Amino acid sequence: MTTAAPGSTEVAGYEVVVGLEVHAQLRTRSKMFCDCASDYFAAAPNTRVCAVCLGMPGVLPVINRAAVDRTILTGLAFGSEIPEHTKFDRKNYPYPDLMKGYQISQYDQPLCVGGSVHIEAADEEHEVRLERIHLEEDTARLLHREDDGGYSLLDVNRSGVPLMEIVSQPDIRSATQAVAYLRKLRQTLRYLEVSDADMEKGSFRCDANISLRKPGDPLGSKVEIKNMNSFRAVQRAIEFEVVRQAAILDAGGSIEQETRGYVDATGQTASQRSKEEAHDYRYFPEPDLPPLSITADRTAALRALLPELPDARRARFEAEYGLSPDEARILVETRARADAYEAAVALAGDDDAQRAGRARAVARWFIGDVAALLNEIGGDAELSETKLTPGHVAGLVRLTDAGTITAATAKEVLAAAFESGEMPDAIVEARGLGQVRDDAEIARIAAGVIEANPKPVADYRGGKDSAIKFLVGQVMRETRGRADPNEAQAALRAVLDA
Repeated sequence: MTTAAPGSTEVAGYEVVVGLEVHAQLRTRSKMFCDCASDYFAAAPNTRVCAVCLGMPGVLPVINRAAVDRTILTGLAFGSEIPEHTKFDRKNYPYPDLMKGYQISQYDQPLCVGGSVHIEAADEEHEVRLERIHLEEDTARLLHREDDGGYSLLDVNRSGVPLMEIVSQPDIRSATQAVAYLRKLRQTLRYLEVSDADMEKGSFRCDANISLRKPGDPLGSKVEIKNMNSFRAVQRAIEFEVVRQAAILDAGGSIEQETRGYVDATGQTASQRSKEEAHDYRYFPEPDLPPLSITADRTAALRALLPELPDARRARFEAEYGLSPDEARILVETRARADAYEAAVALAGDDDAQRAGRARAVARWFIGDVAALLNEIGGDAELSETKLTPGHVAGLVRLTDAGTITAATAKEVLAAAFESGEMPDAIVEARGLGQVRDDAEIARIAAGVIEANPKPVADYRGGKDSAIKFLVGQVMRETRGRADPNEAQAALRAVLDA
């Protein structure tokens, strides 16, 4: 049986070739061609509808300018060319979730042409070229029921929601690269705030075109895979399809160009229908919408709205704050996290030198204990969803840096602040958590610990130096973590070595 290592670029001498078509719903107040609200996800079925999105005869669509601008902004972020002239087209296909019997999309004159996405996968950097980014309307939703012999219901709420399609060139060479590409797309769309890009809610969807070829040969027949609703599903679907196609070719067969669906329960793909070509959709210019002219001034105005994107921000964090590549990568994973980190750094010191010196300490809190608290809420939780603020993290760094509290006490203070929202200095004062700095008091506690623990004392005096760690721990327990561990150890050795 033909097998491939997960994420490999070759299987039994074949090169894996993958192109991805990603659909991302845009964050706009209204739908693409009507004034219906686009917040369909939690709404009762068929409550976000009008004559336009129901496809009633005689109604006319009106272009959503905000959706156009968000699509152009996305293209600019990926280095796409923004043509001066663009138009909408009718894409004809007879699916029951198309209310009009056709979809308003774009064919030969998309809003964005070219561009690329820089990814890192399996410790290698890779550039995935984009073919185009175009704008269209989403379809209605078919809800399948198994009772009474099986039937389907139609919810039109999603019909007409602005949908941006990002089409890559066939530059992806493994399932691992495909997932890295999708993660980079999602991260960038969220940085731009043009889409929620939530796969679980269906606002970020992906179809994969997969083929195999001998190295150096022309592209083989491609198979389109649908119904992948998570990064894990994309990984498994591509890996399965690669092995399936390789087995057919090894047996002397040929790959049929078709559309297959991913079955999550089995991790396999199943045939759905033959793959359509462009001519099957009978594209023609949308007669109810005028062509658009995108002026250079409009493009320049949108370019000025671009935020600092993840790659640039990561490089700046390394250079400006002295962070490691991994630290910077984690901190820029979301725009909200990067913003919160920089806000905390700004509050961590009274001058530039002090803030710069504490930047790595702030990073360690965000990556370590703060991240652990957020993970208890959910994997995508942000600081803004809690009672904790950048000021709390900065306050902890200032207190520990000044020696007011120990590192162990700081963790206790963080947990208390997370629960109550109180500032760290107020918690320290109210609970008497300030660091014990009285040498005589630490010496007294150390003497008591030595008297109460004859076994580790004997081990230490017998040459087992590591026994001192247990005794230090006992001093820390007696002081509720308020003693400096180094001072505690010095006080213990002063007695033990006397």
